[in-house]
Amino acid sequence: MSDEPAPPPSGSAPDEPPGEEARPLRADAERNRRRILEAAREVFRERGLAATMDDVAARAEVGVGTVYRRFPDKDQLIDALFEERMSQIVSAADDGLAHEDPWEGLVHFLTRSQELQAADRGLKDLMVSTGRGRERVAAMRSKMAPRGIELVRRAQEAGALRDDLVAFDIPLIQIAVGTIVDFSQPLEPEAWRRLLTILLDGLRASREAPTPMPVRPLTVEEVYEGMACWKTRRP
Repeated sequence: MSDEPAPPPSGSAPDEPPGEEARPLRADAERNRRRILEAAREVFRERGLAATMDDVAARAEVGVGTVYRRFPDKDQLIDALFEERMSQIVSAADDGLAHEDPWEGLVHFLTRSQELQAADRGLKDLMVSTGRGRERVAAMRSKMAPRGIELVRRAQEAGALRDDLVAFDIPLIQIAVGTIVDFSQPLEPEAWRRLLTILLDGLRASREAPTPMPVRPLTVEEVYEGMACWKTRRP
């Protein structure tokens, strides 16, 4: 990418022997890879697109040559983070589909996928802002659409989910909850769980009583503070 320095010469920072990529990673090389991914997630969350590969190397406490050997440019590093997060979200959907109770399976997926996305809001913005953003979104859609359709179908056939909901309402719900994550993160990182609880009650075909709220509400002062900060953070 144009904002990255050129990779270091092949003779510099000899952190791993030539040909390492062609073989399964050694234990120490795999540890380095995990450290790089964890460091990148933190750095991208803090600095967004301004973060460099040198920043990632410094946070991971490895030589920049190690970073470039694993990930030749920033987009490939973001791709690796995306694939990791995508596999976790797909697993959440598959776990939901495997649940004996279709309603609880849907609730599990919505809750777990939101937990994962709430932890990586900076990565979410980064994934769609770079050159391969559209490809990443398309990959996510192709994997998740059939699973979302099946989660909804099962819950509706069980009589637990309102029958006028369509599968593609689910991404809209996730966007709405994600917006609350962005709004309330500095004040109460778990505030999104209140909105999700309200929405899940609204999705039920019937219920005897409202579900108890899982976290405290924001105070009036926090809402005003969040609104003021939200205005400055929005593009």
